[in-house]
Amino acid sequence: MAEEGGKSFARRDRLLEIEAKARNWWEEKQVFRAESCEKPPGPGEKFFGNFPFPYMNGFLHLGHAFSLSKLEFAAAYHRLRGANVLLPFAFHCTGMPIKASADKLTREIQQFGEPPVFPEKVEKGNEEVEVEAEDVNAGAPPAKHKGKKSKAASKSGGEVYQWEIMRSFGLSDSDISKFQDPYKWLTYFPPLAVEDLKAFGLGCDWRRSFITTDMNPFFDAFVRWQVRKLKSMGKIVKDLRYTIYSPMDGQPCADHDRSSGEGVQPQEYTVIKMELMAPFPPKLGVLEGRKVFLAAATLRPETMYGQTNAWVLPDGKYGAFEINETDVFILTQRAARNLAYQKYSRVPEKPTCLVELTGYDLIGLPLKSPLALNEIIYALPMLTVLTDKGTGIVTSVPTDSPDDYMALHDLKSKPAFRAKYGVKDEWVLPFENIPIIDIPGFGNNAAEKVCAELKIKSQNEKEKLAEAKRLTYLKGFNEGTMILGEFKGRKVQEVKPLIRSKLIEAGEAISYSEPEKRVLSRSGDECVVALTDQWYITYGETEWKKLAEECLSGMNLYSDETRHGFEHTLSWLNQWACSRSFGLGTRIPWDEEFLVESLSDSTIYMAYYTIAHFLHNGDMYGSSKSAIKPEQMTDEVWDYVFCDGPYPKSSEISSSILSKMKQEFEYWYPFDLRVSGKDLIQNHLTFCIYNHTAIMSKKHWPRGFRCNGHIMLNAQKMSKSTGNFRTIRQAIDEFSADATRFSLADAGDGVDDANFAFDTANAAILRLTKEISWTEEVLGAESSLRTGPPTTYADRVFANEINIAVNRTEQNYSGYMFREALKTGFYDLQAARDEYRFSCGDGGMNRDLVWRFMDVQTRLITPICPHYGEYVWKELLKKDGFVVNAGWPLADAPDLTLQSANKYLQESIILMRKLLQKQVLGSKKGNKKGTPVTVLTEDHNLTGLIYVNEHFDGWKAECLKILQINFNRDGRTFSSDKVMQEALQKSSIGQSKDFRQIQKLCMPFMKFKKDEAIAIGAQALDLKLPFGEIEVLQENLDLIKRQLGLQEVEILSATNPDALSKAGSLVKLLEQNPPAPGSPTAIFLTW
Repeated sequence: MAEEGGKSFARRDRLLEIEAKARNWWEEKQVFRAESCEKPPGPGEKFFGNFPFPYMNGFLHLGHAFSLSKLEFAAAYHRLRGANVLLPFAFHCTGMPIKASADKLTREIQQFGEPPVFPEKVEKGNEEVEVEAEDVNAGAPPAKHKGKKSKAASKSGGEVYQWEIMRSFGLSDSDISKFQDPYKWLTYFPPLAVEDLKAFGLGCDWRRSFITTDMNPFFDAFVRWQVRKLKSMGKIVKDLRYTIYSPMDGQPCADHDRSSGEGVQPQEYTVIKMELMAPFPPKLGVLEGRKVFLAAATLRPETMYGQTNAWVLPDGKYGAFEINETDVFILTQRAARNLAYQKYSRVPEKPTCLVELTGYDLIGLPLKSPLALNEIIYALPMLTVLTDKGTGIVTSVPTDSPDDYMALHDLKSKPAFRAKYGVKDEWVLPFENIPIIDIPGFGNNAAEKVCAELKIKSQNEKEKLAEAKRLTYLKGFNEGTMILGEFKGRKVQEVKPLIRSKLIEAGEAISYSEPEKRVLSRSGDECVVALTDQWYITYGETEWKKLAEECLSGMNLYSDETRHGFEHTLSWLNQWACSRSFGLGTRIPWDEEFLVESLSDSTIYMAYYTIAHFLHNGDMYGSSKSAIKPEQMTDEVWDYVFCDGPYPKSSEISSSILSKMKQEFEYWYPFDLRVSGKDLIQNHLTFCIYNHTAIMSKKHWPRGFRCNGHIMLNAQKMSKSTGNFRTIRQAIDEFSADATRFSLADAGDGVDDANFAFDTANAAILRLTKEISWTEEVLGAESSLRTGPPTTYADRVFANEINIAVNRTEQNYSGYMFREALKTGFYDLQAARDEYRFSCGDGGMNRDLVWRFMDVQTRLITPICPHYGEYVWKELLKKDGFVVNAGWPLADAPDLTLQSANKYLQESIILMRKLLQKQVLGSKKGNKKGTPVTVLTEDHNLTGLIYVNEHFDGWKAECLKILQINFNRDGRTFSSDKVMQEALQKSSIGQSKDFRQIQKLCMPFMKFKKDEAIAIGAQALDLKLPFGEIEVLQENLDLIKRQLGLQEVEILSATNPDALSKAGSLVKLLEQNPPAPGSPTAIFLTW
């Protein structure tokens, strides 16, 4: 539609028409099909790039498009350069999200009918859900997006019905019911994703596409081979260990299984068993005869010698939970739930609460605590105890914990506070700090010292207490020395594990883990940490880790921040649970009760791309007839193709196909670039490194990862609940593919979050369509263009600007800096064209240069806007072949001196215009102070006298000579200011009687020139510019006249007395504003 809501969309619609035409051309000639060659590729002759396959539980969104665009632009650039390019794409369906969503539909139908009639709820607000670059919750509706909240998002309390989500995808109620079958999702969303990516202009070899899971028998065989190989190498083992776990799903919950809490790991505590002394209070009478403990979680068991009390939250909810036949722990229900999955519950995985309690019930309980020098301590109220961290019971060591010190101080110093909570004096007042650790700079009573220094007055000063903890906590652990107990005289970090082990071995403590932060599974279940016996990949194993570090050291990561992210991940990553009992995927071959989890079947599938077209015959599901059957892809065949294994003599696959598959892999591998959101550094990308080093030879290890931040829309987080969200399909409908790609390129290139601006996309529509119109107009009036060689000054400058654009854009594309490539290859080049068009004046533009501009401009923008480029190339310029592989434009080395001369010319015209306006306004307003500027009127003819001084002289020349001597060209650094000040004093300037006055001028001038030299190099310190200023201005008199509206212009030397005399009485203007190299002064006269 050309009209929508009163607005014209004709320009966008024209781009959409052009895009459809270009895609048809590419499809007809299979432009993006990639074939290997028998001869191994030389450097730069091939490019294999890939992207983490997106999860197929919805439509692809702009978060996917942003990361993908980085790969697409890179691949398109290499294709344009003449490389043989492979860009494949596949679809991830492994794991639990699809199965969980399908099961949720079934539950909703059972509960609310079919179609379900959901209860109406009052809207209370919506929780914003950030969409990450690789969020497995894919996009929302394909229809026009109006920026309103969806029905699904408008439910209160954050509850979202799966049926409503499916409706938001544009599905009818009759169709939605079919999605109770998880495999329906696999046949529905991947083909739609292909449609969207084709519309986006992705230069993909679609023959190599596939889905994961056992629905694809070829990929299923590939994953089975991979895990069998890892197991045979001892890299998959069965072990008992802590892992994030979903009780509802009954299995570990890895990053891709989570709706929130990605990257969260188990946090291990020591739970101190603080035994309750008899007699028990009436509320706890039912526990008589049992051993009852307040279970306090701590990260610092070595400080237990200094316990003075335990802390509870007065209005916190607690319970007495049955741990075994004799022991009862008092703690929060949340902690008891975690413990129940760590074999600390009488009924496994089901915490049994014997008595429900509040913190008030616990205040004053007498306790005997392990290692404490105080024989009996008491439970006391603390207002800042967290019940969503640890156990809700905190042991107090006021010598080393600022929080403990201030809370105890409050109780001791405020009788009213004690009375409020019924705290008896004998529970508090007798207890003094017990020094246990000496910390350099803080002594043996660190908490008291730091609280005094920070002037903390109460336990409610949270920010100050956080700072106090920051100052003392790690320093105490890293540098502290024990001054009490069995390990007196030894370093804290050395004895901590020893004390912990002794406590656990003595039965006075247990090991306890919980998620570092809250984790929700895709089923909506709050996860726990469970001690599970299952299959693990042994990431972190010493020798394997060394190989991973070696691989990383040889990779191009394009960012120090990215490298640091990988190094950090390698430092902590340990065993990874690779088996699941719920969801979709490939069965573990030797233990088919379990599935291979979603981050473990996706580590080396990039190799699968190289031969997928032999297996699939164009069918992503692997169900079409091909020359190879799934059962023929044996471990021996996979080894032969990917691992330099022996020829599989018993294979039924023909030797020619086997050889061709091996050739494909050897040609394309290793892959050159993998582009991803930075959130995958901590799992998938690091797993990719590990698995390649284990399974493949060193020559096939990955060459490069490029990681980016997340995408925002209009400087706000992408959020379905607020409506600030777009699928790829919606963005193309709204802006066109090329305008969307344009805005994605402009969004940013670093690892920080980038911004997709709708204004940029709309401006791109206008820019691209106007450029098409300009090209059509120029070609329609080609006969009016100036013929012959391009010899004028404007010609030379424009030709040079084209060369500069080619060279700089090549540098930006090759460094994958696409925003800069857009600037140098489009914005700057267009500005140069517009400047050239004006500079030519009546003489007109040179035909050869205009054709060169149109050719170069089209090629440079093609990686970002390929449909536009292809249309201009074929339809307007009538070129043969396709622009996408037309070759990078040839260009001479840029003439930087000519560029500087033109910059000087343009800046001089701007400066002269300001002087002209000042003189005209000065004459109108009157000049009450100083010499009259001049007398100008706008209705008289104007003459400009432009005075030039091409050399620095006097004190400026002396300053520059000093700067030259003290400048390090390699590092672009200067000697100290003191050294240069001494040199200035010893110079001829320093010897003059008016030095002090001149010095006031010297210092700011030298600072300006220092800054300029640091920015552009030593040429900033030259005594003259690298070109003749008079010559440049003289050659452009016509341009100066037209730009300033002058009838006559003279270029004069400020050092020529005869020239100065022409200024007459206005020569004082030159004294007020003396010309200097790069800064001419103009005087304007009327006649």
